[in-house]
Amino acid sequence: MGAEDPNSLVAVEFEVFGQVQGCFFTKYCKDLAESLGICGWVKNTKRGTIYGKVEGCKAHIDVMINWLSTEGSPGCKIERCDLTNWQYLSRLDYNNFSIRF
Repeated sequence: MGAEDPNSLVAVEFEVFGQVQGCFFTKYCKDLAESLGICGWVKNTKRGTIYGKVEGCKAHIDVMINWLSTEGSPGCKIERCDLTNWQYLSRLDYNNFSIRF
């Protein structure tokens, strides 16, 4: 996205591919999001991927994206993380982070 203000509010949707189900990925994702003050949601898909939306300050979203792209939960094997629908926000749409079923 470039070198914009790290405090600006942004939102992005993500989909994580690889061996990412059955390893508590959504729980670890929620724990990290809450520790960073990120709002949004995450869920397992029928395709075997992890899908969700995160929103918060750009600096914290960058940390989250790095985790989603390279680290993930213990025991997972991430192939790639696709990011779509980047948006700048004037205010957050969500007030917490949830796991959807």
